[in-house]
Amino acid sequence: MATITKENETRLEVLKTYKIYVGGQFPRTESGRYYVATNAKGTPLANMCLSSRKDFRDAVSNSRNAFGGWSARAAFNRGQILYRIAEMLEGRKAQFIDELIKQDVTKAAAEKEVNLSIDRLIYYSGWCDKFQQSFGSVNPVASSHFNFSVPEPTGVVAAIAPQDTSLLGLVSIIAPIIAGGNTCIVLASYAKPLCAVTFAEVLNSSDLPGGVVNILTGKISELAPFFADHMDVNAVVFCEKDKELKKMIQTKASLNVKRVLQYDKKNWLTDNGQSPYFITDLQEIKTTWHPIENIGGAKASY
Repeated sequence: MATITKENETRLEVLKTYKIYVGGQFPRTESGRYYVATNAKGTPLANMCLSSRKDFRDAVSNSRNAFGGWSARAAFNRGQILYRIAEMLEGRKAQFIDELIKQDVTKAAAEKEVNLSIDRLIYYSGWCDKFQQSFGSVNPVASSHFNFSVPEPTGVVAAIAPQDTSLLGLVSIIAPIIAGGNTCIVLASYAKPLCAVTFAEVLNSSDLPGGVVNILTGKISELAPFFADHMDVNAVVFCEKDKELKKMIQTKASLNVKRVLQYDKKNWLTDNGQSPYFITDLQEIKTTWHPIENIGGAKASY
């Protein structure tokens, strides 16, 4: 029988493999590629999927399929689901704090980031059934018609999350997109990816239909061109300061007149990191004319 010594007590940790989140499932990337996420000291933290163009296409397909049902849901129900996501995140605070600390965040900063992420979800859950009243209008017209303008969701949104935060930036991008009835594909932080896939586990257990949110991990340089030129994507959100990348996204997005939103100057840790205008940035304004019916041969008075 072999004797256990101090020398062979030392063992390599079996690193967790964090999968991507597509269509409410957790597949491995179709290419089989991965990278090892590390902290600032170079300590290996986990195996992360290196997403490919095929993964993105699958995510867009699932996102488009989910859009009809999600956008048609009652606004208060979308609010209920965002609140449920916040509840589930609250129940797993310790895990997220631990992952943030592993990614070189102090304990105090990690606690603040998780708490802000929970509060941000609750903030947007409250706006789900209010922004249409706040940003819609009844318009004065010269003819005998009612004229209404109301916000409607843009569609499928491809978003590149802030790369300097693991959780808060991701939540701050996803929450207003889905609060407004859109669906999305989000590329998580390459250097700080742990919380993104763990957050996908929260989404998967919180009544959110599969395909509404899809989360990929991988390189911006590889995936950004696909985010910008896919013809079934309606808008692109970009949070980095890279001017060349921004120019490339704007050029490719013009192929099908995508809306491009850049949030490179936002401080997600402040109140400026949340606003109903983040919801309306990804809304189209639909104007409807409705004739005023005649009653007894005379114009109806309203």
